[in-house]
Amino acid sequence: MKKYLLLLSALAVVSTVSAQKLVIKGSDTLGAKLVPTLAEEYKSKHPGVSFEIAAEGSTTGIAAIIDGTAQIGMASRRAKLTEISAAQAKGVSMKPTIVAFDGIAVVINAANPITGLTRRQVEQIFAGDVTDWSAVGGGAGKISLYTRNTASGTYSDFKALAMKNRDYASSSQKMAGNEQIVAEVAKNPNGVGYVGLAYMNESGTKVAAIDGSIPSKESVLTKKYPFARPTFFYTNGEPTGEAQKFIEFTLSDEGKKIVENIGFVAPVTEAAK
Repeated sequence: MKKYLLLLSALAVVSTVSAQKLVIKGSDTLGAKLVPTLAEEYKSKHPGVSFEIAAEGSTTGIAAIIDGTAQIGMASRRAKLTEISAAQAKGVSMKPTIVAFDGIAVVINAANPITGLTRRQVEQIFAGDVTDWSAVGGGAGKISLYTRNTASGTYSDFKALAMKNRDYASSSQKMAGNEQIVAEVAKNPNGVGYVGLAYMNESGTKVAAIDGSIPSKESVLTKKYPFARPTFFYTNGEPTGEAQKFIEFTLSDEGKKIVENIGFVAPVTEAAK
């Protein structure tokens, strides 16, 4: 009996040692669909690995690397200088790796007669200079704005790419993720918001062309689409252990296929510069 208990104890120790938990925090753009899909496929090949994925915004992913509470931080924007300085103060080296390219699509309700907007009109709409669809060629109706929350990398990137870093209109409604934005725009005839490529074909919405360009693999890679951007995995220095293996899987041919199937643009195989 004693030998049996010792055997069980030894097996429990081996099981604990062999089990690996990978904690990934950050961007909803990456963490809502893409990373969970990558994780499921990775687990099918590495059954001893478990994942904890928290998609609460790029700011939280970068903070998790600085604080050491995650091995990988997902971000749809580059780390800010203040974040890099905070990391250095703690002896953390922020290492970005581009995992996919994305295009921020401007989505409107499917019933909206508008098919396209200019970059200037997008800026005016989201900054609150234009408040009625009739001012940009649509029917009469007060524009309802849906944006991401301030922890989102997309929130920051859209300000930089589309609004010349102007503040959002005070009337804008902040949403937790891409799915919430398309849901609100789909049920509001006067709604407008922005989402990543993986969410631009949702029922009840349509994408507005920007200066005649629609986000696609070609327009994002060539930067013909004006609101294109890279997305990142951040690590503390060069990734090691399971984090390194998962990043390598993401950048492998198999991982790239998943990236494309979800709706992002791949492949990208080199570290961000």
